[in-house]
Amino acid sequence: MAKKLVIKVTAGADAPERCSQAFTVAAVAVASGVEVSLWLTGESSWFALPGRAAEFELPHAAPLPDLLESILAGGRLTLCTQCAARREITEKDVIEGVRIAGAQVFVQESLAEDTQALVY
Repeated sequence: MAKKLVIKVTAGADAPERCSQAFTVAAVAVASGVEVSLWLTGESSWFALPGRAAEFELPHAAPLPDLLESILAGGRLTLCTQCAARREITEKDVIEGVRIAGAQVFVQESLAEDTQALVY
């Protein structure tokens, strides 16, 4: 099993099941002791902002704020640079603990030894 997991979530409220799956897998991996880096891209970018996860609803799914909190507590959460710029989100706007980084960092993380990358 990979010691590190890099997950890119491209969906938000536009594809709630795919979005929830990414956050759930990331939170379960963190709880299992796996080093996790979750990347917010596309419509999931909005979840880097305070309060936005609370607006997300999906029946029979764990609450997104709870998943987000556990990922922030034990993993790394990154907002895509271009996605942030397109939405006029800056570092001062995001939840504490969220970093903004670009494709070069994603590729570097994804290609690191003992790392598995997943895209939702």
